[in-house]
Amino acid sequence: MRVGIAGAGAIAMGYAALLLSRGHETSVWSPSGNRTADLLLGHPLKVSGAIEGAFRPGVCQSASELANAGVVVLALPAYGHRYVIDALVPHLDTRHAIIISGHLSFAALYLFKRLAERGLQIPVAVWNTTALTCKAQSFTEVRVGTLRKMVSMAVVPGAMAGQGFDICVELFGQRFALQDDLLTISLSNLNPQSHLAIALCNLTRLERGEAWGQRENMTPTVGRFIESLDRERLALAEACGKTVATVFDHYRNSFGLTGESVAELAALQVGRGADVAGPKTIDSRYVLEDVPFGLVPLLYLAEMTGTDIPLHRSGVAILSACYGRNFMTENDLLPEIDTAELREILNYF
Repeated sequence: MRVGIAGAGAIAMGYAALLLSRGHETSVWSPSGNRTADLLLGHPLKVSGAIEGAFRPGVCQSASELANAGVVVLALPAYGHRYVIDALVPHLDTRHAIIISGHLSFAALYLFKRLAERGLQIPVAVWNTTALTCKAQSFTEVRVGTLRKMVSMAVVPGAMAGQGFDICVELFGQRFALQDDLLTISLSNLNPQSHLAIALCNLTRLERGEAWGQRENMTPTVGRFIESLDRERLALAEACGKTVATVFDHYRNSFGLTGESVAELAALQVGRGADVAGPKTIDSRYVLEDVPFGLVPLLYLAEMTGTDIPLHRSGVAILSACYGRNFMTENDLLPEIDTAELREILNYF
């Protein structure tokens, strides 16, 4: 299968290596062009860890070139989704399928609206997280930490669920659990809540650019914060009529680990030699992506359902104060989907 990946960061490059290793023709597109300059010069993509080898993905230089592939994967921070969607939509037709990894901020609804303007309906697969974890050593060197054993997904529109599911399995292997709809996926992404706790409790480390182990520093106090945030998310899901996996399910499904606390599970990962480096800049996606595009949409759902999620709300307010900016206003997708429209579209799916 021919696949185009929008994005050229660590996850995108990890996907390129995985897809190429599975025999799929794969190209990547960096909208800025910065991250693919070395690939264009002929340097191979060197991958270590859960995937090993040197790979040579193709390089696209425009959205129209990316659309030459039948499947397009969005694998870039959520603050780049609107730009990519707007650039890509004019070049899509009925032969295409889209995968959003991992899905944040109802991006699929924005894409659905843009496609509807053209009278076009294609399968849009949305994942609750990434299919792998990956860190970049340089633009052409990455280390894949884990190939996730389980990723929850849904397809918009629901009538194309089977087609979208089959495409994901053919490309990325048997690691997907098909859920009922996009709302379940939106409530199943644990990264924003976990990254809130990690960033907020280690903010001076980020600001000073320290080298630190993320899982090593998921101490009992940080772990209890994550567990409390998780209880809020589960309460919100219940208010929305959804059943979603817990943070403990995540550790079991993704890493094969069980334990009584998040701190214990993190310690088990460290004991396995599976610690990961924490962010070394306050410009980390843990804040700049996950707060406006991961947490703020949950606040919208909480307001719609009358659910109180004070830790999420306070976390957004505290980080806004720390950064001297208003993260509530930095999401460029939500303004395109008002509350009434969100209810209508979600009920449609």
